[in-house]
Amino acid sequence: MPEPRPTEAGPGFRRALTPFDATKVVVGGIIGAGIFINPYIVAQRLDSPGLVLAAWVAGGLVAIAGALTFAELGTLKPAAGGHYAYLRDAYHPMAGFLYGWALLLMIESGAIAAVAISFAEYTYRFLGQAGMPTTPLAVAAIVVTAAINYLGVKPGARVLNTFVVLKVLALVVLILAGLFIALGVGAAAGAGGGQETSAAAAALDSGGREGGLPFLFFAFGAALIPIMFSYGGWQNANYVAEEIRDPTRNLPRALLIGTVIVVTVYLLVNVAYLKTLGHSGLAATMTPASDTAGRLFGPAGDRLVALAISVSTFGFLNLTMLAPTRVYYAMARDGVFFPSVARLHPRFRSPSRAIVVQSAWAVGLALSGTYAQLVDYVVFADWIFFGLAGASLFVFRRTHPARGRPEGAFLTPGYPWIPGIFVAVAVLIVASVLRSNPVGSGIGVVLLATGVPAFLYWSKKGRLAALTERQGREG
Repeated sequence: MPEPRPTEAGPGFRRALTPFDATKVVVGGIIGAGIFINPYIVAQRLDSPGLVLAAWVAGGLVAIAGALTFAELGTLKPAAGGHYAYLRDAYHPMAGFLYGWALLLMIESGAIAAVAISFAEYTYRFLGQAGMPTTPLAVAAIVVTAAINYLGVKPGARVLNTFVVLKVLALVVLILAGLFIALGVGAAAGAGGGQETSAAAAALDSGGREGGLPFLFFAFGAALIPIMFSYGGWQNANYVAEEIRDPTRNLPRALLIGTVIVVTVYLLVNVAYLKTLGHSGLAATMTPASDTAGRLFGPAGDRLVALAISVSTFGFLNLTMLAPTRVYYAMARDGVFFPSVARLHPRFRSPSRAIVVQSAWAVGLALSGTYAQLVDYVVFADWIFFGLAGASLFVFRRTHPARGRPEGAFLTPGYPWIPGIFVAVAVLIVASVLRSNPVGSGIGVVLLATGVPAFLYWSKKGRLAALTERQGREG
């Protein structure tokens, strides 16, 4: 496998991220707009509160399995780029490149566009201007977060830490209100709860008779699509492993602690939604967080949650500029992307040109798509590479045996079952997206396929450049 090329801008990244910063990268990378919006999709796809909560529990266990798997990958290869480096070294440079290509075209840029649109929607809702065009404000948010991270990893981390704390506090308030303050509301809603639950159970029983276990299997898989979109993001810490202090020790801790925090919060939030709105009420609203707060606290609560969601989504946008841009930098450093992207800013030590490239494309997606259209594209492409990256651990266990690693090196507990379950779920999610949205998945495949000629072009160009450089030295 090719060795990374040195950057033309002098020294590499600064190891400026503390364990606290790394944990906030994990938490901030997971909590975006999904938990405030996607629960209604899950409630529509599953027919009872029990199944809804079971799906969120299952998604949380998958996220923890993924965090444990990526903890070993990150300590084995603590390099900028995360996924990209694992796929490149385990399979082939093209595999790593296609991940970076998908990250830019669909996965990360699509998530940025989707979250920026949500940021604009909830900001206007907080200001009492619901119905205003969202595109201008969404584009402005992308530009502002790009500018913050252009100034270096530490400014981006400071903004990230602030917004992570704020959005977690907002969710805690919602949880406490839903679980304790809403007893009267829950009792009122529960007056019809038995009828609703019975109807849901009857619907599920009917579906089970018609489709049996395959019906439930695919329904559960379809529900996992928005759930895993909401849980996705723990891998952001792996992208910036080259900038974390003592990554061998701190990266696994950050991944596990951060993921467990989010799983706990997500489960409690869904309990609060179901307690306050009921299953049918949750399935009927596209804004469950705001509706829950509105029912609990009236108009003031609705606006407060709108502000919390606005804060949360802005913090997520900031992280998407902080972490994934390191993948494009790593690609360029390997000679399979625009060479200028491999240059760090001489003063700020940030991958400034990678930030510009990703921001520009995300703006284009924000101008052309909607949140609902982007979610399936993002999850489909993302989980193809999640599965491949998780499976790369089996390759590295052969090429870098555990017994030959330094004492104290992190090893995924429960190997091979934990990474095996993670990979199996990735296959299920991809199959579910293909089944539920074949057209969108086909578009994703076409976009991914455009990376093949792009890789061949840059690989040839990189080989020619290396040959010319060698001939110049020999001459």
